[in-house]
Amino acid sequence: MTDRSDDRSNHRRTDPGSSGGAPAVEARDLVKTYPGDVTALTGMSLTVEAGTVLGLLGPNGAGKSTTVKILTTLARPDSGTATVAGHDILRHPDRVRRSIGVVAQRSGADPMATGRENLVLQGRLYGLRGTELTARVDALLDRFALSDAAGRPVRGYSGGMRRRLDVALGLVHRPDVLFLDEPTTGLDPEARTAMWDEIARLAGDEGLTILLTTHYLEEADRLAERIAIVDRGRVVVEGTPDELKGELHGDAVHMELRADGDRTVLAGALGLLPGVRDIQVDGRRVSVRADDGAAAVPALLAALERSGAAVAAATVARPSLDDVYLRYAGRRFAEADAQRSTDGSDVPALAAGGAR
Repeated sequence: MTDRSDDRSNHRRTDPGSSGGAPAVEARDLVKTYPGDVTALTGMSLTVEAGTVLGLLGPNGAGKSTTVKILTTLARPDSGTATVAGHDILRHPDRVRRSIGVVAQRSGADPMATGRENLVLQGRLYGLRGTELTARVDALLDRFALSDAAGRPVRGYSGGMRRRLDVALGLVHRPDVLFLDEPTTGLDPEARTAMWDEIARLAGDEGLTILLTTHYLEEADRLAERIAIVDRGRVVVEGTPDELKGELHGDAVHMELRADGDRTVLAGALGLLPGVRDIQVDGRRVSVRADDGAAAVPALLAALERSGAAVAAATVARPSLDDVYLRYAGRRFAEADAQRSTDGSDVPALAAGGAR
């Protein structure tokens, strides 16, 4: 993957650290339980500084969409507090709604109306009229390469075109904060890359504060200046992508066993090796961190063989966000995502555009 750290640094239009201003989004100890004793949030806390992109990264069902639903005033927390654009979500929900744009997982555009008609209606809901509204709609259609399709019903749009229209709907009223809830889910690789490029331009050109929820590791690494990793309804670690990966000194060594191994036996054997730490054993998968991964592989294989475990494959890699998740959540990201998808994902119904 291309290193996008320079792109991320260019996204910031303001320096929140020197401005002394209040955060654009701040949540403290949010708790939310749904009927049936389904706990979605268990103390969610996060801060998004003005003019920055925060990636809320976690598997399906981790609590990301519930967090967005609360911050956009579409749900009330059982406990905890939050402010968005300086407004308390419980005391001043109307002010919050006028300050934000929301792009949900599911498109809120009217499929029977044209792209232009959807944008005009959204603008009118926020009080835009006449030439101001026409100019804004024309500008957004042009920006998102929808001008040629503006007169066509949305039901005939491709998936990528619909997502671009959804983002345009969220920007009609020039919000201070834009919520992007899994904006590229379901898109093909080409459309996903195009959406990534557009989000990067929004952050750089518009100076928007963006809260991006995603379960794509590459998406968070590429777009977010800071990442908050979410697991089981709370943030387990937060920092810049480079900071989080930099905390994992050395290399990641991943080994695939031919059969499930005994967790206690294998962890005990590997723990005796010098320079080996952060040992994780999950069925046939064994992962460790080593000061020098390549040099450690022979000793690791020998230790596993002495413990009665046959290794089918071994790989050495530099730290990744998957390794960060493994360290702080105690399991691999893909495994957590698959488990949550089976158990039932955290997918609330949101209206695209502004939260109304």
